[in-house]
Amino acid sequence: MANIEEKIESRVSGIITDLGYKLYDVQYVKEGKDYFLRIFIEKENGEIDLNDCETVNNAITDVLDEEDYIKEQYFLEVSSTGVEKMIRKDKHLKENIGELITVKLFKPIDGSKEFVGELVNFDDENLSLKLEDESNIEIERKNISLIKKFYDWNN
Repeated sequence: MANIEEKIESRVSGIITDLGYKLYDVQYVKEGKDYFLRIFIEKENGEIDLNDCETVNNAITDVLDEEDYIKEQYFLEVSSTGVEKMIRKDKHLKENIGELITVKLFKPIDGSKEFVGELVNFDDENLSLKLEDESNIEIERKNISLIKKFYDWNN
């Protein structure tokens, strides 16, 4: 049985595509006492503004209410992925092969809990990064707390 995020992604993806956007990700999370449904969108030129978010929000709100996938009260947030977009799914990893990513870990490897490198490959168990010094590192996926696209804020 599909989880809430998958059900919502399946239901709203076509609507979002018809509006000229791409659905990047759906996240349903509890923060404190509140629940949030976050819809991340992109478009060809990459520049999502408040009007884009409002357009998508208005198009999917009634559909989400009708489907009633979420029984709790929640806040709906529609936004861009941002330059350091989160990488949560295999399809996101596939899109980022050869790109620089940041990987944060639960347990350190060689004293470090964060690595930046080029994503070389991945499978169900591990992902492989080429680090700045040209060395490669294999990281167990179960040890990964966060993966996001790397953006150099200093340049």
